[in-house]
Amino acid sequence: MTSTSEIVGQRHDPEAPRYAGIATFALLPRLEEVPRADVAVVGIPFDSGTSFRPGARFGPAHIRENSRQLHPYHQIHDAYPFRDQQVVDAGDIAVGPYGIERAVTSIQAGAEKLTSQGTRIMALGGDHTIALPLLRAAAAQHGPLAVLHFDAHLDTWDVLHGESIWHGSPFRRAAEEGLMDLNRCQHVGIRGGVYDPSELDDDRQAGFEIVRSEEFQERSIPSIVEQVRGRLGTGPVYISVDIDVLDPAHAPGTGTPEVAGINTREFFTVLRKLRGLNIVGADVVEVAPAYDHAGVTGLAAAHTAWELITLMGLRDTSGGEPNS
Repeated sequence: MTSTSEIVGQRHDPEAPRYAGIATFALLPRLEEVPRADVAVVGIPFDSGTSFRPGARFGPAHIRENSRQLHPYHQIHDAYPFRDQQVVDAGDIAVGPYGIERAVTSIQAGAEKLTSQGTRIMALGGDHTIALPLLRAAAAQHGPLAVLHFDAHLDTWDVLHGESIWHGSPFRRAAEEGLMDLNRCQHVGIRGGVYDPSELDDDRQAGFEIVRSEEFQERSIPSIVEQVRGRLGTGPVYISVDIDVLDPAHAPGTGTPEVAGINTREFFTVLRKLRGLNIVGADVVEVAPAYDHAGVTGLAAAHTAWELITLMGLRDTSGGEPNS
């Protein structure tokens, strides 16, 4: 962990409004401006693995633009996420749109360059294909990972249109490669259609338990969080957030929207009760700005990344609840 006396935080210029200047994430310094980073926000503008509406390749820039109003103090956690750890914007991993396997190799190499220096990644997608190379990089450092997956869809499907790696298969491939602890994986917010019940069996084989979106009406959020925390345990955790976990009313700008999702308040209430998890990496994916309205999806994604960055800086052994 970087010494707090050495940390460079958000841009602070009384003469410059937050909407002015180049939009690094949350107006944070660039990676090359600091000696080292505890957390790197990195864009991965890739969406060639999408199966429906394209456009998530433009997600990182959209999220950054909507992160300008993120502030330094988190009221719920009584924390300063950009003061107590060195968080930077590491730019985008260079990845082309032609050839999924080649792109995955490039993403993994870019991620490993960061994680080999002890930096944790907060990735901005891009479609959900990018989770596979990010899990490879994180597992290389920490071993098999618990995975907390917020999504409308399972993403444990197999081959589609001849491709084994696409945005619906990252966690199936990760399970096959031994990247995940199959006793410590959890979906939250699932609701999208499936073609056959066997897909649910395949999902269980990939190590996941499911909290469906309907359960947010039938159960209390504390009971859902208790299940999630119990499933994840105390080891290293990777958190992957597909923005379509939110109902389209709260996140219209995504490639595969599904009705009857959870709302932003429910989602953030769960996130804020995850204090103490050993989060070693995270992503926010499937933001497609062409379908967004008034920045609603970009704002939700930017604030999600901020919540996850805050949690990364709040690792403690007590696993206690957030301050109220």
